[in-house]
Amino acid sequence: MIDKRKFYINGTWVDPITKNDFDVIDPSNEQSYACISLGSKKDVDLAVSAAKKALVTWSQIDKIEKINLLENLLMIYKSRWDEITQTMSKEMGAPLDWSSSAQTSSGEDHIKDFILRLKNFKFETKFNNVSNNYIVYEPIGVCGLITPWNWPINQITLKVIPALAVGCTMILKPSEIAPLSGMLFAEIIHEAGFPEGVFNLINGDGAGVGTDLSTHSDIDMISFTGSTRAGKLISKNAADTIKRVCLELGGKGGNIIFSDSHPDAVRDGVRNIMSNSGQSCDAPTRMLVERSIYKRAIVEAADEANKIKVDIALKHGNHIGPVISQIQYDKIIDLIRSGINEGATLVAGGPEKPNGLEKGYFVKPTIFTDVTNDMRIAKEEIFGPVLSIIPFENEDEAVSIVNDTSYGLGNYVQTQDKEKAKRVARKFRSGGVYINGNSAEPGTPFGGYRQSGNGREGGDWGLEEYLEIKTICGWE
Repeated sequence: MIDKRKFYINGTWVDPITKNDFDVIDPSNEQSYACISLGSKKDVDLAVSAAKKALVTWSQIDKIEKINLLENLLMIYKSRWDEITQTMSKEMGAPLDWSSSAQTSSGEDHIKDFILRLKNFKFETKFNNVSNNYIVYEPIGVCGLITPWNWPINQITLKVIPALAVGCTMILKPSEIAPLSGMLFAEIIHEAGFPEGVFNLINGDGAGVGTDLSTHSDIDMISFTGSTRAGKLISKNAADTIKRVCLELGGKGGNIIFSDSHPDAVRDGVRNIMSNSGQSCDAPTRMLVERSIYKRAIVEAADEANKIKVDIALKHGNHIGPVISQIQYDKIIDLIRSGINEGATLVAGGPEKPNGLEKGYFVKPTIFTDVTNDMRIAKEEIFGPVLSIIPFENEDEAVSIVNDTSYGLGNYVQTQDKEKAKRVARKFRSGGVYINGNSAEPGTPFGGYRQSGNGREGGDWGLEEYLEIKTICGWE
């Protein structure tokens, strides 16, 4: 059993004030392999005090010095690549090759891009050439950063790096069920030489440390990535102190496949949703297929799903791993059964465990057809390898179905008609649109409409989330 019960506070690893052990489970075998501690309000107060004290000097640090520290962090991050990859693979179930090529690499991409953005960002500027008004961007202050288990390092770097870059101090709470990559990142921060108190880490659950951070009067901002349910609670908890709240929440993405789409569009859509075992908030979990190719699409989708292998995470290869936990597994299986009970047609997968994988939280790649948008599987975020296929007659109907959701994170469109693709993209009510399989580049803004959250992460937009804007009149 790995002992990881300490917290990183004020530049050192310290014991929790109150003992509250929590086992970390390997989702591939359901076995405990590490022990952390869940923090208390006293631990949070200690970390916030350290961050508040460090803010006085860190907020005034020269940009060149911050760039040097971040470049040092990047170098160390790359030197510990395999360790980061293996840690995430074991804690959240991403197969080794996927963990390296998608998970670990996303962290490197974000660090590199934020360094570039910081080099070019202007923190002070005249309002215009004839005005005596001056505009200054200043760090918002002490930040509480709450990150999820499905893309651990991706979300940590999307929050921690811009906060550091603009001069904020922070307390990171990684997911308690996948915390070890966050603790490894704290080691990298320490080795890079950041001053004491600038970055702090406390493990804990949402009801405990999450609530303590969002209600704390000395925290100026909360940045949270996770479920819409938890995002609502955080917003309510933060209301009394009027702190800034940045939320990246759930999604129920639609993928419109027109009859003139690329020949592999259906298969690509299946592989997209199944990657990361379906545990991505912007996954296209509703596939809308034009009626004229609907029967063909069903055959292709089922065939592709049946080709996808499921296996343990700590293996190389092109397979998917388990879902993260018993709670998530039970939720996914319940929703698969609801699809069957509500009359959808199951053409691949199902609620049974894959052959030979009775131990571990493994779910078969599952495809439903004849789905209507009022079914639970079409409305609720499943967060597993489950795809619903819905037929449509024309463009307006397809867009209407896609937008008929409380979410608005990422939507997709497949067509070789460029003007139609642009037209549909403009009609989508979502923070991101992916045309013909194109993906977002590092530095583009990521976030959602409606109950998928508010605020944006990435690029200059990601820096601005952690800044206050000050107007100084009579500067000259």
